[in-house]
Amino acid sequence: MNRALKKASVFCAAIVANALLSCLIAEETKPSSILLAESFDDADLLKRGWYDGSRFEIISEDAFSGKGCIEFRWKEKTTSPHTSSGVRHSIKATEELYIRFYIKLSKNWDWSGRDYHPHLAHFLTTENGKWHGPARSHLTLYMEPVNGKLRLGATDMENADMPNGLTQGPLKGGYNGKLYDSKEILFSDDKWHCIEAQFKLNTLDIANDKANSDGIIRGWFDGKLVVEHTDIVFRTTDFPNMKWNQFLLTPYFGPGLLPHAQALWIDELVVSTERIGLLSSVD
Repeated sequence: MNRALKKASVFCAAIVANALLSCLIAEETKPSSILLAESFDDADLLKRGWYDGSRFEIISEDAFSGKGCIEFRWKEKTTSPHTSSGVRHSIKATEELYIRFYIKLSKNWDWSGRDYHPHLAHFLTTENGKWHGPARSHLTLYMEPVNGKLRLGATDMENADMPNGLTQGPLKGGYNGKLYDSKEILFSDDKWHCIEAQFKLNTLDIANDKANSDGIIRGWFDGKLVVEHTDIVFRTTDFPNMKWNQFLLTPYFGPGLLPHAQALWIDELVVSTERIGLLSSVD
């Protein structure tokens, strides 16, 4: 083989290698299992299927990755952020899902002093409508930082009068919920951290009108498993066709619970039917 042919062969091999690498990167960041992917690189969320929101502040100078991240900033003595509104996105109905996003808290971030706020992100199911609120539903999932710990949880207050009743504990003061916190304090600085969670609906024994205790909740912080429960009952035979089909990003402090003006940022959010994992160095 002459020198020119060798050079051409090496050049072609390089092109093929780069193409394969590009395919691998694309497959990593956009696998067939992805239900929702949002990098918050611009404010055109409503053009990408998001709804029930009106304003979005995209910050470019301190994004975790890409061109931007979304900012949620509170003024003193408020409940909802003033820079970006809460927002929703429908997803393909599924009995199992994973979520991954990066979160950064402001340097002066502080907690509510209560064990039930702030709220951050939720999933709702096919048993409620497109505009249904997360507070009282047939099943709402919670993913949020509370008092420095990662919290995953669920409520189903709307099932109080269903034949098989509530799955997430009795009503107390009109509310119920089962909460699963990390053992350790995880949110203690103003750096970017990766949050991941897995939720899988429990199976049902329809013939015996019984819910099986095999639902799953798992949570990861910067790739480390910090929450794991594999004996969850999310639903009863009242809802044999229940699936998750809606994601809500709605940061919120209850009235009087915001300690002072502060902010948080979210970046690189993905919802999938398989674990997504941390962004790699090639992203």
